[in-house]
Amino acid sequence: MMDIHNGNNITEFILVGFPTRQEIQHVLFAVFLIIYLLTVIENLVIIMTVKYNVKLHKPMYYLLSSLSFLEIWYVTVTVPNLLNNLLTQNNKISFLACMIQLYIFISLACTECVLLAAMAFDRYIAICFPLLYPVIMNYTVCLQLTIGPWILGFSIALIKAIFIFRLRFCGPNVINHFFCDISPVLNLACTDMSFTELVDFILAMIIIMIPLVLIILTYICILWAVIKMPNNQGRKKAFSTCAAHLTVVIIFYTTTLFIYARPKKASPYDRNKLVTILYSVLTPFLNPIIYCLRNKEVKQTIQKTFLTVRGIVFGSPPVSPDR
Repeated sequence: MMDIHNGNNITEFILVGFPTRQEIQHVLFAVFLIIYLLTVIENLVIIMTVKYNVKLHKPMYYLLSSLSFLEIWYVTVTVPNLLNNLLTQNNKISFLACMIQLYIFISLACTECVLLAAMAFDRYIAICFPLLYPVIMNYTVCLQLTIGPWILGFSIALIKAIFIFRLRFCGPNVINHFFCDISPVLNLACTDMSFTELVDFILAMIIIMIPLVLIILTYICILWAVIKMPNNQGRKKAFSTCAAHLTVVIIFYTTTLFIYARPKKASPYDRNKLVTILYSVLTPFLNPIIYCLRNKEVKQTIQKTFLTVRGIVFGSPPVSPDR
């Protein structure tokens, strides 16, 4: 019905993926499978650690759990289909499935942009107004910062998707990518899409640049507050608190700006696939590692939880939380 309504002549797309020899396809399957499983496990560990440790029941870690939940879906919307294509060599995807994948993926990307800004605001309040932190970051504000990015991200993505859904696709139907992303899909439209491209570019700049500017401003304020701290211990603690988040922001925004903040269709070069892998597959995999390595509180809590579970399984004495 959607195809008839839009006047499309095609009912499915073919995802090029990574065209290589079969042996290399099997290697890629193993690599992506391991990364996918580790990504899901890592982010689940963070979610469960925050949920079952009262010490981490703070706005900062609620936002981190929200990010981990997002990262699980971020890889799930693309990687399982990629694994199936690598294993079966069946690269076909229906028109409807392609559009759904595109909408969910860009919704999650938009949500992450806003969520990273919300996490930066939390760090700004914690470092610049430590005494007022419990008052400002109350339950209502924390709930708004956690749920708000999801509502805004999916709403912005819906507007982008509506304009893309209205385009007419009459062939060819080969997408030079490993999933249905905006630019590769736009490359196949056979109607005038100048207005759609303009809308997509404007919305991309809004959802990417406004949160990015807010993050930059908050970190300028944080840096100024840290410089004025009287002792080195306080500075080290402040930098340690922000280092993980700042690292994630740099990785995510560098790759996202390269792909989406351009007014023209992306050229169908394989380098776009490589950059996309960085922010759609590797970033969700690296984020939990970055937060565990750079955040002392999270790292210690996970270590204690692991030792406690090991003690229960193997019968050794449980580790005291104070050790």
